[in-house]
Amino acid sequence: MTSPFATIDATWPAARMVQAGGFTIREGLGGGSRVSCASVTDDPGTTDIDAAVTAHHAMGQTACFQIRPGQDALDADLAQRGFLFYDRSSVFDIALADMPTQAPHLSGFAHWPPLAITCDLLAEGDIGPQRQAVMHRAIGPKAVVLGRHDNRAAGACFIAAHHRDDGITVAMVHGLTVSVSMRRKGLARSILIEAARWARDIGATRLMLVVRAENQPAVALYHKLQMQQVGQYHYRKEPHA
Repeated sequence: MTSPFATIDATWPAARMVQAGGFTIREGLGGGSRVSCASVTDDPGTTDIDAAVTAHHAMGQTACFQIRPGQDALDADLAQRGFLFYDRSSVFDIALADMPTQAPHLSGFAHWPPLAITCDLLAEGDIGPQRQAVMHRAIGPKAVVLGRHDNRAAGACFIAAHHRDDGITVAMVHGLTVSVSMRRKGLARSILIEAARWARDIGATRLMLVVRAENQPAVALYHKLQMQQVGQYHYRKEPHA
């Protein structure tokens, strides 16, 4: 399985990336950890954590490291320095041919640019203006999906496509959110089905998304859809942040 991290970077892009101490440092402009973290570029055993921290500070950011599988020594080194563990996350993947296609009529509507109501719903789910700016930075096919239940707009997500080096086009969902009062009514599933329809229409053959491991209702939905976990990571950040 091809690593999902290039797809994450392409579909939820940082404002810029620089190299320091064997790490790629992302400048996120307030867009969250995924676009503001450092990740190992070279051999984890040759990295210079202090150089990465300095690069973060030069951007006006708290130092934050994304720890991927096989980087236990780096994780231990950061823990020894007092860096705090947070946001264990999983990457899920499915062939679009295996995604359901049936959802309630008018339960999802893919569009770009985002309608004001879509932006409001994303903000309700902690995808505010700085994170929404990340969506606008994505290059290539992209859309937001507005979800509806009982004739009411009540959920949203962002989806963007990445044409990988192996020739596969992957569509990745970010920021899936459903209003609290409309949860456990099947709306998240309907939004994903509409996202998958959009992805098929632009020529993608796979669908990916990231979820925090603690979000058990979402994880249960993805397992029910027969999505497979293909990656995981967590973060460590400076203790004074």
